[in-house]
Amino acid sequence: MVLVFVETEGTSLKKASQEALTYGADLASKLNTECSAIAIGSESGLENTGAYGASKLFAVSGAGLNEFTPEGYSEAIHQVASNNNASIVLISASYTGKSIAPKVAVKLSASLTTGVVAMPNTENGFSVRKTCFSNKAFSDVEVTGEKKVISIVPNSYEIKEFDQNAEVVSSDIDVSSFIKSKSVSIDKVQGKIPLTEAELVVSAGRGLKGPENWGMIEELADVLGAATACSKPVSDMDWRPHSEHVGQTGITIKPNLYIAAGISGAIQHLAGVSSSKVICVINTDPEAPFFKAADYGIVGDAFDVIPKLIARAKELKAS
Repeated sequence: MVLVFVETEGTSLKKASQEALTYGADLASKLNTECSAIAIGSESGLENTGAYGASKLFAVSGAGLNEFTPEGYSEAIHQVASNNNASIVLISASYTGKSIAPKVAVKLSASLTTGVVAMPNTENGFSVRKTCFSNKAFSDVEVTGEKKVISIVPNSYEIKEFDQNAEVVSSDIDVSSFIKSKSVSIDKVQGKIPLTEAELVVSAGRGLKGPENWGMIEELADVLGAATACSKPVSDMDWRPHSEHVGQTGITIKPNLYIAAGISGAIQHLAGVSSSKVICVINTDPEAPFFKAADYGIVGDAFDVIPKLIARAKELKAS
């Protein structure tokens, strides 16, 4: 069995979980087995797990699972996977997924492969394609473990819908004895598209000269239905919240379109955004390193270019 860990946002499955379910369903079909989902501590947003490929849903709750902890969640997944003979556990590389995937692998004595971006090649063994060298290359890794934990990069697999319903199996698991940490506070960004879920991202750097000029970035993002992001220096200076920092030491993203204004394109920033399908760079310096990685480049002042992009986007939206 292929077991997929899913997360909810409000009353619906997170986009990354929809991708993971589709990936799991396709992999299960390839291996002639079934795809099941596991959701922890959530009662809403699970009705459509079948629509994304799950034939069964394990809805888990119990002592120690009322709030997220890596120890509690990983133990719950371990117990469900072990009790149902799951040979493969799929976890999206979200913040939650990154913190539990290694623990699940250790508990299951399984092989762990992170940064996966494509369906495994099973013609001769089990070979998985993953990112490497800070997303600048790919490697094909032969996974030999009998049990496998696979962490999938968000926005790397196309979502499909299936004409089926998932059988719901509710269970109560007490994981309180495994928990060694506790959550002091949770600060969630409200009313914005999460960066890890966004297909469109508008980002800016020190070229905007100050936090008071971020209004046009937010306006462009609003018109496009995009998330906003920033470079590390911007978040370090508290111009923008650290939750918007993309790069090697921040959030790694893979949107369909990444627009960067006033960012030079240092290697640390590129490491977090280079997997974007299309990169558009706006910079006054024609020698800015970012232009070498860009699909489209505009040599110009962001204060001139961004308002024109906003106006044109509004025109197209109106028509």
